[in-house]
Amino acid sequence: MSNEYGWHIRVYYEDTDAGGIVFYANYLKFFERARTEWLRACGVDQHELAAQYGVIFVVKNVAVDYHAPAQLDDELNVTVVVRRLGRASLEFRQEAWRMGCDGARTLIATGDVKVGCIDAKSLRPSPIPDHVTEKIKAKYGTA
Repeated sequence: MSNEYGWHIRVYYEDTDAGGIVFYANYLKFFERARTEWLRACGVDQHELAAQYGVIFVVKNVAVDYHAPAQLDDELNVTVVVRRLGRASLEFRQEAWRMGCDGARTLIATGDVKVGCIDAKSLRPSPIPDHVTEKIKAKYGTA
């Protein structure tokens, strides 16, 4: 079972800076969207988590390294790998790859992201609901 999930995105004009390069902070948006789609692929609905279980996921820590520039119209594949599934947190390794027309891939950015599960009202740490943990393990396993 592969622990890697991939999500494709095209770089739009709004993603770039005055030099035509993807603005560095936009990789955080790309990573966030990929994690959201990853969670959806696991069968987890974030609205349901908040409404029925009273918990939400929040980013606790992120570190990003930039390796090469992405530019307007580039197609990126943003990957998500679970590094650690804890009682109330998840740690991810994420990568953004430029996909070439010839099938070549160029590593653009890497990120290590820690996400915590918190109570939506108190904003204090809360265990990840068991059914969510089971869905993650069933779909992608854990590192």
